[in-house]
Amino acid sequence: MSETLERWGSKRAFILAVTGAAVGLGNIWRFPYVAGENGGAAFLLIYVAFVLLLGIPVMMAEILIGRAGRRGPMQALGALASEAGASQHWRWLGLFGAFTVFCILSFYSVVSGWSIEFLVASVNGNFNGASAAEIGAGFEAFLANPGLLIFNHSLFLFMTMTVVAAGVAKGLERLNNLLMPLLYGLLLLLAIYATTTSGFGTALSWLFLPSFEDVTAEVVLHAMGHAFFTLAVGACALMAYGAYMPDEQSLPKAAFAVAVLDISVALLAGIAIFSVVFAQGMDPADGPGLMFVTLPIAFSELPWGSFWLSVFFLLLLLATWTSAINLAEPMVATLQGLGWRRSISTAVVAISVWLLGLLSAFSFSTLAEFRPLFGRNVFELVSSIPPDIFLPMGGLLIAIFAAWVMPQARVISALGAGERGYLLWRTTIRWVSIPLTFIVLLGGLL
Repeated sequence: MSETLERWGSKRAFILAVTGAAVGLGNIWRFPYVAGENGGAAFLLIYVAFVLLLGIPVMMAEILIGRAGRRGPMQALGALASEAGASQHWRWLGLFGAFTVFCILSFYSVVSGWSIEFLVASVNGNFNGASAAEIGAGFEAFLANPGLLIFNHSLFLFMTMTVVAAGVAKGLERLNNLLMPLLYGLLLLLAIYATTTSGFGTALSWLFLPSFEDVTAEVVLHAMGHAFFTLAVGACALMAYGAYMPDEQSLPKAAFAVAVLDISVALLAGIAIFSVVFAQGMDPADGPGLMFVTLPIAFSELPWGSFWLSVFFLLLLLATWTSAINLAEPMVATLQGLGWRRSISTAVVAISVWLLGLLSAFSFSTLAEFRPLFGRNVFELVSSIPPDIFLPMGGLLIAIFAAWVMPQARVISALGAGERGYLLWRTTIRWVSIPLTFIVLLGGLL
């Protein structure tokens, strides 16, 4: 089986790359409002449990397929299926993963473009002294301006694809090594600032003192779904990264390190955000608007609010940038596996994502009344169906392939955890992770 031409330069580079793929809107935008809507600490505990029981085993399954195949997702799945005497149709899972990431990145780029706009507005002090009504109206006016949305979408996608075009070592690895430590530094700075606010104690209690009477089946399902979404599993992105993984690296240790880093971002972001929200007596369950309406209102009334809001939106931009870069890679790797040059593959991915993203950008204005399915506009469809249905479906198939189809010797070798570690992983993924993933998928379908 042929080897990929590029590898991560170190174990640290691989962990930062996978963390970069995982850490993004899911941690800083989605986690706070989902936790806010589902009771805080109780949701957090359930979410962490599902990261351990569901997220990490499936993440390991996805990475080990790429590591064993040492090719792009489609090619690795096809070769390993042949080796196991299984159907060649398994290779289409790689194409399904690329399509899933394609849909996700199209809306991800649009929403990430919002952080560019809000970063500039924060630096310029546009929120200083503004009333809640003015900030809310400003956000609505921004969404209704397709020209601004498209400009920021285009700028963000250009930032993303220029890094991907440079390749694994010169592009992804260098930027991850630079931006991930910077991202954590900014997040720690915001968390330290949160300790000076009057809402810090309330935020800690709300995040870490659970009230289990608030737990419902819906809360549990949301926690399961978020554990899946936040680790970026199910779209073959991590499969592409596994192909570049150093031979001597322990996969279980790397996966656990990524999960710890991913959860820590969500926790620190929650502490920073909810401290400010509670300091201003605002509602933590303000939904998706928490990031772009509630926080600017809250920060606008605090000393040095403009500066700290600028730091927050810079953090959000860096997180979404690293995540988008790492999500674009599997699409490019899939096209490269078909014999295309990296530059051509990157250009095709960039143009395709940009075009689909236009539909999302227009969903707030020109196409607001165009609701082709389930009464939802294009933005609502691509921001819900791929994360809620395609990711669990892809994750379920990846887990089944790794746990039941791949040759055992191949799995043991790629896992790098010895016979005992392999048996623990196999038992967990077969009898815990796969059933839980199926429940997540059912929840998305119902």
